[in-house]
Amino acid sequence: MDILLMFGDDVTVLSANRVAEHLNVARSTAYRYLQSLTSTGFLEENEGGSGFRLGPRILDLARLARKGIGLSDLARPVMRELVRETGFPALLTRRAGASVVCLEREEAGQTLRLSYERGQVLPINAGAAALALLAWAPVEVVEEVLRQPLVRFTDATNTDPERLRDRLPQIRDQGYVISRGELDPDVLGVAAPVFGADGGLVAAVSIAALSHRVTDAQAVATAEVVMRAARELGAQVARLEVATI
Repeated sequence: MDILLMFGDDVTVLSANRVAEHLNVARSTAYRYLQSLTSTGFLEENEGGSGFRLGPRILDLARLARKGIGLSDLARPVMRELVRETGFPALLTRRAGASVVCLEREEAGQTLRLSYERGQVLPINAGAAALALLAWAPVEVVEEVLRQPLVRFTDATNTDPERLRDRLPQIRDQGYVISRGELDPDVLGVAAPVFGADGGLVAAVSIAALSHRVTDAQAVATAEVVMRAARELGAQVARLEVATI
């Protein structure tokens, strides 16, 4: 590990002499260490034996480290900034079959009772976050949802399959969802989709607020901020996906 930590932006090749001096060991001992790292793929010997550079096993570990960074880890800073800009609680949700799972919830210092808590699983037919996930879901998922009885949460919940089917293209066209009281009474939701490197849907970012405090014009303005946050998270996800290929 000490040898590997000797590498840096200005040190891309190590010699046995340099390692011996750094570790205060004999050159033969340093060379044995280097050969051990080479045999396991952590180092490669330069052509002509002029020194040792990092090997392919390091790239494998870097890939695994990047893969270990979860969506929630990427989303939290974006969600905190979204809360700062809007003043509203932010949510990160993901589709799981015909359901929605709340992965993260970032509070905004205000008390707001919501159905979405971390780990909460809800049907996908009601609320801004759910509809954002449904609008960009595969056709077979949409049809599966619409074949089932749609759950009613409030008087504003859309339980008509045809009306819901007609709404999805409109959501895709505008790029966001605004819902009022469809999942929680008196709660406004604004959500936008998060896409990965291949353009596939990854998650949805949303905010929630007391509906009577937000006008239609304010909701549309908030949607612009939510979409920007979703694009930022999508860009981070895409960079991570490309890096792990």
